[in-house]
Amino acid sequence: MTRRMLRKIFSLDPTLNNIYKFTESQISEVLSIPYGKAVKVYSDLHDLTLQKQINQDLNNFQVITIVDENYPSMLKTINDPPFVLYAIGKLDLLQQSPALSVIGTRNPSSEAKSKIRYIVKPLVKNKWVIVSGMAKGIDSLAHWLSLAYQGKTIAVLGGGFHHIYPKQNIPLFNQITEKGLILSEYAPHIPPKPYHFPERNRIISGLSFGTLVIEATEKSGTLITVDQALDQGREVYAIPGSPLVPQTKGCHKMIQDGARLVQHAEDILEDWKLFGRNWDII
Repeated sequence: MTRRMLRKIFSLDPTLNNIYKFTESQISEVLSIPYGKAVKVYSDLHDLTLQKQINQDLNNFQVITIVDENYPSMLKTINDPPFVLYAIGKLDLLQQSPALSVIGTRNPSSEAKSKIRYIVKPLVKNKWVIVSGMAKGIDSLAHWLSLAYQGKTIAVLGGGFHHIYPKQNIPLFNQITEKGLILSEYAPHIPPKPYHFPERNRIISGLSFGTLVIEATEKSGTLITVDQALDQGREVYAIPGSPLVPQTKGCHKMIQDGARLVQHAEDILEDWKLFGRNWDII
Protein backbone atom coordinates (compact mmCIF):
# COMPACT_ATOMS: atom_id res chain seq x y z
CA MET A 1 0.00 0.00 0.00
CA THR A 2 1.43 3.35 -1.05
CA ARG A 3 1.22 6.58 0.94
CA ARG A 4 -0.93 7.99 -1.85
CA MET A 5 -3.40 5.18 -1.25
CA LEU A 6 -3.28 5.82 2.48
CA ARG A 7 -4.06 9.50 1.90
CA LYS A 8 -7.09 8.47 -0.15
CA ILE A 9 -8.27 6.15 2.63
CA PHE A 10 -7.89 8.96 5.18
CA SER A 11 -9.92 11.34 3.03
CA LEU A 12 -12.71 8.78 2.59
CA ASP A 13 -12.60 7.25 6.08
CA PRO A 14 -10.92 9.57 8.63
CA THR A 15 -11.73 7.24 11.54
CA LEU A 16 -10.23 4.22 9.73
CA ASN A 17 -13.16 2.11 10.86
CA ASN A 18 -15.03 1.44 7.63
CA ILE A 19 -12.01 0.17 5.69
CA TYR A 20 -11.96 -2.93 7.91
CA LYS A 21 -15.59 -3.68 7.08
CA PHE A 22 -15.19 -3.48 3.30
CA THR A 23 -15.13 -6.57 1.11
CA GLU A 24 -12.42 -7.10 -1.49
CA SER A 25 -14.77 -5.78 -4.18
CA GLN A 26 -15.60 -2.65 -2.17
CA ILE A 27 -11.90 -1.95 -1.54
CA SER A 28 -11.24 -2.31 -5.27
CA GLU A 29 -14.06 0.09 -6.11
CA VAL A 30 -13.41 2.69 -3.40
CA LEU A 31 -9.64 2.85 -3.93
CA SER A 32 -9.82 2.40 -7.72
CA ILE A 33 -7.33 -0.45 -7.69
CA PRO A 34 -7.34 -3.82 -9.48
CA TYR A 35 -9.29 -6.57 -7.73
CA GLY A 36 -6.13 -8.67 -7.27
CA LYS A 37 -4.45 -5.85 -5.38
CA ALA A 38 -7.60 -5.28 -3.33
CA VAL A 39 -7.46 -8.93 -2.24
CA LYS A 40 -3.93 -8.38 -0.91
CA VAL A 41 -5.00 -5.21 0.93
CA TYR A 42 -7.97 -7.04 2.46
CA SER A 43 -5.70 -9.90 3.52
CA ASP A 44 -3.24 -7.56 5.26
CA LEU A 45 -6.02 -5.67 7.04
CA HIS A 46 -7.26 -8.93 8.55
CA ASP A 47 -3.90 -10.63 9.09
CA LEU A 48 -3.78 -11.67 12.77
CA THR A 49 -0.03 -12.25 12.66
CA LEU A 50 0.51 -8.72 11.37
CA GLN A 51 -1.81 -7.33 14.03
CA LYS A 52 0.17 -9.18 16.70
CA GLN A 53 3.40 -7.71 15.33
CA ILE A 54 1.94 -4.20 15.43
CA ASN A 55 0.82 -4.64 19.03
CA GLN A 56 4.34 -5.78 19.98
CA ASP A 57 5.79 -2.69 18.30
CA LEU A 58 3.36 -0.49 20.21
CA ASN A 59 4.50 -2.08 23.46
CA ASN A 60 8.22 -1.89 22.68
CA PHE A 61 8.51 1.54 21.05
CA GLN A 62 6.97 4.97 21.11
CA VAL A 63 4.67 5.45 18.14
CA ILE A 64 3.29 8.77 16.88
CA THR A 65 0.65 9.00 14.17
CA ILE A 66 -0.29 12.02 12.12
CA VAL A 67 -3.55 12.40 14.08
CA ASP A 68 -1.82 12.51 17.48
CA GLU A 69 -1.40 15.78 19.38
CA ASN A 70 2.34 15.29 19.80
CA TYR A 71 2.95 14.83 16.06
CA PRO A 72 5.55 17.49 15.09
CA SER A 73 3.76 20.52 13.66
CA MET A 74 6.67 21.25 11.31
CA LEU A 75 6.09 17.96 9.48
CA LYS A 76 2.41 18.65 8.94
CA THR A 77 3.35 21.55 6.66
CA ILE A 78 5.32 19.44 4.15
CA ASN A 79 4.08 17.54 1.14
CA ASP A 80 3.71 13.84 1.86
CA PRO A 81 4.20 13.89 5.65
CA PRO A 82 4.81 10.47 7.24
CA PHE A 83 1.65 8.89 8.65
CA VAL A 84 3.52 7.08 11.42
CA LEU A 85 6.77 7.74 13.25
CA TYR A 86 8.41 5.08 15.41
CA ALA A 87 10.57 6.62 18.10
CA ILE A 88 13.18 5.81 20.74
CA GLY A 89 14.41 8.48 23.12
CA LYS A 90 13.34 11.98 24.07
CA LEU A 91 10.11 12.80 22.24
CA ASP A 92 10.11 16.35 23.63
CA LEU A 93 12.88 17.19 21.13
CA LEU A 94 10.19 17.21 18.42
CA GLN A 95 8.64 20.27 20.07
CA GLN A 96 11.89 22.18 20.55
CA SER A 97 13.33 24.80 18.25
CA PRO A 98 15.38 25.94 16.53
CA ALA A 99 16.42 22.78 14.68
CA LEU A 100 18.95 22.51 11.88
CA SER A 101 19.55 19.54 9.62
CA VAL A 102 23.24 18.93 9.02
CA ILE A 103 24.02 16.71 6.05
CA GLY A 104 26.71 15.87 3.53
CA THR A 105 28.79 13.28 1.79
CA ARG A 106 29.43 9.80 3.17
CA ASN A 107 33.09 10.23 2.22
CA PRO A 108 34.15 13.55 3.75
CA SER A 109 37.47 15.29 3.27
CA SER A 110 40.09 15.62 5.99
CA GLU A 111 38.74 19.12 6.73
CA ALA A 112 35.13 18.05 7.33
CA LYS A 113 35.44 17.49 11.07
CA SER A 114 36.99 20.94 11.54
CA LYS A 115 34.21 22.53 9.48
CA ILE A 116 31.52 20.89 11.60
CA ARG A 117 33.25 21.89 14.82
CA TYR A 118 33.66 25.49 13.65
CA ILE A 119 30.11 26.01 12.33
CA VAL A 120 27.91 23.56 14.25
CA LYS A 121 29.48 23.61 17.72
CA PRO A 122 28.34 27.22 18.44
CA LEU A 123 24.79 26.23 17.41
CA VAL A 124 24.89 23.23 19.75
CA LYS A 125 26.07 25.55 22.52
CA ASN A 126 23.08 27.79 21.70
CA LYS A 127 20.77 24.79 22.28
CA TRP A 128 19.94 24.13 18.63
CA VAL A 129 18.60 20.66 17.83
CA ILE A 130 20.83 18.95 15.25
CA VAL A 131 18.94 16.68 12.86
CA SER A 132 20.60 14.20 10.51
CA GLY A 133 20.32 10.69 9.09
CA MET A 134 22.93 8.72 11.06
CA ALA A 135 24.63 7.77 7.80
CA LYS A 136 28.35 7.25 7.43
CA GLY A 137 30.38 10.44 7.05
CA ILE A 138 28.99 13.92 7.69
CA ASP A 139 25.78 12.68 9.35
CA SER A 140 27.70 10.67 11.94
CA LEU A 141 30.15 13.49 12.61
CA ALA A 142 27.27 15.91 13.25
CA HIS A 143 25.56 13.53 15.70
CA TRP A 144 28.81 12.75 17.55
CA LEU A 145 29.67 16.44 17.89
CA SER A 146 26.25 17.20 19.34
CA LEU A 147 26.58 14.34 21.84
CA ALA A 148 30.12 15.39 22.77
CA TYR A 149 28.89 18.82 23.87
CA GLN A 150 25.74 17.57 25.65
CA GLY A 151 23.62 18.88 22.79
CA LYS A 152 20.28 17.81 21.35
CA THR A 153 20.21 15.56 18.31
CA ILE A 154 17.63 13.66 16.25
CA ALA A 155 18.51 10.83 13.86
CA VAL A 156 16.05 9.81 11.13
CA LEU A 157 16.69 6.29 9.85
CA GLY A 158 16.09 4.67 6.48
CA GLY A 159 14.99 1.37 8.03
CA GLY A 160 13.48 -0.18 11.12
CA PHE A 161 15.12 -0.24 14.53
CA HIS A 162 16.02 -3.95 14.25
CA HIS A 163 18.21 -3.25 11.21
CA ILE A 164 20.68 -0.49 12.05
CA TYR A 165 22.59 0.68 8.99
CA PRO A 166 25.51 1.03 8.71
CA LYS A 167 26.36 -1.50 11.40
CA GLN A 168 29.42 0.52 12.40
CA ASN A 169 26.97 3.10 13.76
CA ILE A 170 25.35 0.80 16.31
CA PRO A 171 27.33 2.50 19.13
CA LEU A 172 26.11 5.88 17.82
CA PHE A 173 22.54 4.55 17.68
CA ASN A 174 22.81 3.43 21.31
CA GLN A 175 24.15 6.83 22.40
CA ILE A 176 21.37 8.74 20.64
CA THR A 177 18.66 6.49 22.12
CA GLU A 178 19.93 7.49 25.57
CA LYS A 179 20.63 11.17 25.02
CA GLY A 180 18.66 12.19 21.92
CA LEU A 181 15.91 10.86 19.69
CA ILE A 182 15.78 8.21 16.96
CA LEU A 183 12.95 8.29 14.41
CA SER A 184 11.84 6.04 11.56
CA GLU A 185 8.68 5.86 9.50
CA TYR A 186 9.43 2.17 8.87
CA ALA A 187 8.25 -0.55 11.22
CA PRO A 188 11.05 -2.01 13.38
CA HIS A 189 11.25 -5.27 11.38
CA ILE A 190 11.63 -3.50 7.99
CA PRO A 191 15.25 -3.56 6.70
CA PRO A 192 16.60 -0.50 4.90
CA LYS A 193 16.16 -0.37 1.13
CA PRO A 194 17.84 2.01 -1.34
CA TYR A 195 14.67 4.03 -1.98
CA HIS A 196 14.08 4.50 1.76
CA PHE A 197 16.95 6.96 2.09
CA PRO A 198 15.63 9.58 -0.37
CA GLU A 199 12.23 9.14 1.30
CA ARG A 200 13.53 9.72 4.82
CA ASN A 201 15.36 12.85 3.67
CA ARG A 202 12.06 14.75 3.44
CA ILE A 203 11.63 14.12 7.19
CA ILE A 204 15.14 15.34 8.00
CA SER A 205 14.62 18.63 6.19
CA GLY A 206 10.97 18.85 7.27
CA LEU A 207 11.86 18.84 10.97
CA SER A 208 14.29 21.73 10.55
CA PHE A 209 14.34 25.48 10.16
CA GLY A 210 17.11 25.05 7.63
CA THR A 211 19.48 22.55 6.06
CA LEU A 212 23.25 22.98 6.27
CA VAL A 213 25.41 21.10 3.77
CA ILE A 214 28.94 20.62 5.10
CA GLU A 215 30.38 18.89 2.04
CA ALA A 216 28.89 17.36 -1.11
CA THR A 217 30.26 16.12 -4.38
CA GLU A 218 28.84 17.45 -7.64
CA LYS A 219 26.38 14.55 -8.02
CA SER A 220 25.87 13.79 -4.34
CA GLY A 221 22.66 12.22 -3.01
CA THR A 222 22.78 15.07 -0.49
CA LEU A 223 21.30 17.29 -3.17
CA ILE A 224 18.04 15.30 -2.93
CA THR A 225 17.61 16.58 0.62
CA VAL A 226 18.44 20.09 -0.55
CA ASP A 227 15.75 19.93 -3.25
CA GLN A 228 13.23 18.71 -0.68
CA ALA A 229 14.21 21.46 1.75
CA LEU A 230 13.63 24.06 -0.98
CA ASP A 231 10.26 22.50 -1.86
CA GLN A 232 9.33 22.74 1.82
CA GLY A 233 10.28 26.41 2.00
CA ARG A 234 13.22 25.77 4.33
CA GLU A 235 16.45 27.75 4.40
CA VAL A 236 19.45 26.12 2.68
CA TYR A 237 23.06 26.77 3.69
CA ALA A 238 26.35 25.55 2.25
CA ILE A 239 29.97 25.80 3.36
CA PRO A 240 32.47 26.64 0.62
CA GLY A 241 35.92 25.11 0.30
CA SER A 242 38.86 24.61 -1.98
CA PRO A 243 37.92 24.16 -5.66
CA LEU A 244 40.55 21.43 -5.76
CA VAL A 245 38.59 19.21 -3.35
CA PRO A 246 35.81 17.07 -4.94
CA GLN A 247 33.75 17.14 -1.73
CA THR A 248 33.19 20.91 -2.08
CA LYS A 249 31.99 21.00 -5.70
CA GLY A 250 28.37 20.28 -4.74
CA CYS A 251 28.41 23.10 -2.19
CA HIS A 252 29.79 25.54 -4.74
CA LYS A 253 27.07 24.59 -7.21
CA MET A 254 24.42 25.10 -4.52
CA ILE A 255 25.80 28.54 -3.70
CA GLN A 256 25.74 29.46 -7.38
CA ASP A 257 22.09 28.34 -7.44
CA GLY A 258 21.14 30.52 -4.48
CA ALA A 259 22.04 28.69 -1.26
CA ARG A 260 23.32 30.91 1.55
CA LEU A 261 27.12 30.84 1.81
CA VAL A 262 28.07 30.14 5.42
CA GLN A 263 31.39 31.38 6.79
CA HIS A 264 30.55 31.13 10.49
CA ALA A 265 27.69 30.12 12.77
CA GLU A 266 26.53 33.72 13.09
CA ASP A 267 25.24 33.59 9.49
CA ILE A 268 22.66 30.99 10.57
CA LEU A 269 21.99 32.57 13.97
CA GLU A 270 21.20 35.90 12.31
CA ASP A 271 18.68 34.26 9.97
CA TRP A 272 16.95 32.66 12.95
CA LYS A 273 16.71 36.05 14.65
CA LEU A 274 15.11 37.46 11.50
CA PHE A 275 12.78 34.59 10.57
CA GLY A 276 12.55 32.38 13.65
CA ARG A 277 9.43 34.02 15.07
CA ASN A 278 7.48 32.85 12.00
CA TRP A 279 8.70 29.28 12.46
CA ASP A 280 7.65 29.18 16.09
CA ILE A 281 4.09 29.91 14.95
CA ILE A 282 3.95 26.76 12.78
